[in-house]
Amino acid sequence: MKLECHEANHICDKSQYKEATFWEKVRLNIHLIYCRACQKYTARNTKLTKAVKNPKVNTVSKEEKADLQELLNKQLSGK
Repeated sequence: MKLECHEANHICDKSQYKEATFWEKVRLNIHLIYCRACQKYTARNTKLTKAVKNPKVNTVSKEEKADLQELLNKQLSGK
């Protein structure tokens, strides 16, 4: 029943993609009770998955980009 960290990390990855079996999840949760390193790995993985699924990225419009490029060119040319 003992689970090594590299196996726990693999199950954590599988769990993210809904590929882990029930018993793998049980073994992982038992391992996470006492292993701080795997707790951190799981937390980082969860955070990364949420960021990828729901990105909050702000972009500039084409006009703003052109304005910034023009300003940069002026600054570089010394005018």
